Amino acid sequence: MMQSLAVSPKPSIDEIIISNPFDGSYVGTVSETSADSVNLLLERANRGAQIARSLPRHKRSAILEKAAETVEARKEEFARLIVREAGKTITQARKEATRCVNTLKLSADEAKRNAGEVIPFDSYAGSESRQGWYTREPLGIITAITPYNDPLNLVAHKLGPAIAGGNAVLLKPSELTPLSAIKLVEVLIESGSPEEVITIAIGGADLGKALVSAKDVRMISFTGGFTTGEAIAKSAGIKKLAMDLGGNAPVIVMENSDFDAAVDGCVSGAYWAAGQNCIGTQRILVQRPIYERFKTEFVAQTAELKTGNPMEPDTDVGPMISEKAVTRAAAMVERAIAAGATLLCGHKPSGTLYPPTVLENVPATCDLWNEEVFAPVVILQPFDELDEAIQLANSPEYSLHAGIFTNDLDEALDAANQIDAGGIMINDSSDYRFDAMPFGGFKYGSMGREGVRFAYEDMTQPKVVCINRLKR
Repeated sequence: MMQSLAVSPKPSIDEIIISNPFDGSYVGTVSETSADSVNLLLERANRGAQIARSLPRHKRSAILEKAAETVEARKEEFARLIVREAGKTITQARKEATRCVNTLKLSADEAKRNAGEVIPFDSYAGSESRQGWYTREPLGIITAITPYNDPLNLVAHKLGPAIAGGNAVLLKPSELTPLSAIKLVEVLIESGSPEEVITIAIGGADLGKALVSAKDVRMISFTGGFTTGEAIAKSAGIKKLAMDLGGNAPVIVMENSDFDAAVDGCVSGAYWAAGQNCIGTQRILVQRPIYERFKTEFVAQTAELKTGNPMEPDTDVGPMISEKAVTRAAAMVERAIAAGATLLCGHKPSGTLYPPTVLENVPATCDLWNEEVFAPVVILQPFDELDEAIQLANSPEYSLHAGIFTNDLDEALDAANQIDAGGIMINDSSDYRFDAMPFGGFKYGSMGREGVRFAYEDMTQPKVVCINRLKR
């Protein structure tokens, strides 16, 4: 597959070859965008911003609705591309394509729904003669940077709300998985989006720094790692930042919970997308009276998961994105074992395949406990009382989602009130997400929120119109 979109107004000097993470086979080639061409990219994006803001809301909505219909019709094509470039299993890739359709439809609705409100000026004494409203206006140019783990739907989460709000986008998808993003942009153009509204730039850190530091850019929407997010914040200058910077999700399992549902939910939540999931379950905190039983069943189900070819329908866990990612995860596991942790299963890497891995007794000083592993690796930890579990859940410096399995409403609400996370899933794994809900983290885990409505509001700005009806 060759890239068909003009990534840069200036020819690039290098090409990036996209390979299948499972078997290394050739998937496609894209042109690398030079950081030196950023001024030309900005010229195009500025033209796009003028075009985008002039599109009436019904037109923005129609573009997004048509794009959703097209992705729906080509869902299998998108899913197979996700498998080939990102390594997700075909079942998971189909679900991602379905979620992309929903994200685009939600964005189409937002373009028409969230236009502003009437302001009750006469609610304040002295303003009785005034009336007016505010509208939601585009910011201008938004730089969107997306990761490899959801190469289609996370791009839709940037592009959909931005288009709904009348913005232009400089899109930098992961250079590891750019083809799904390119195909989605092609669909948006086929659906009526003017070409200048979205400019794709593909490259590494130098390109990213040039894009985020450009003065003409009014907002950066970034999903990725904490270290990169910190570097972006230092380079950005004065502009809006929206960042999802990863998680280390805890799930609490209470003695009174539905045991089978808790085990099934934690297995699914831990190993989806080979653990390359920012809300994937990483630390499972189990109340002591059921800990040994839970451990036995969880490890048994983990050992039954099939790791291998992601294109085969019965594969549960596909490859990680690269051997480098496997090496990083395995090193974190090795350090934990050296510090006293017990390996219960897994930890037998082979190329890009890393079988589901379970440990217990991981010291709280280990990076495996405190940092995002972003791999199919799970920690089991017993506790006695809920307060202790909440303290353990809150110990890392950043968080996105958490979960609790319990049949006690008071326990559920106590956990929801006290856990520092952007979402608390009750009787569900931490990895549940609905694309309309606000999505983001607490502490150092996030700035701003995704979820279509909330991203749309971040990507627009209020403009007040106030009329003073002077008496003659």
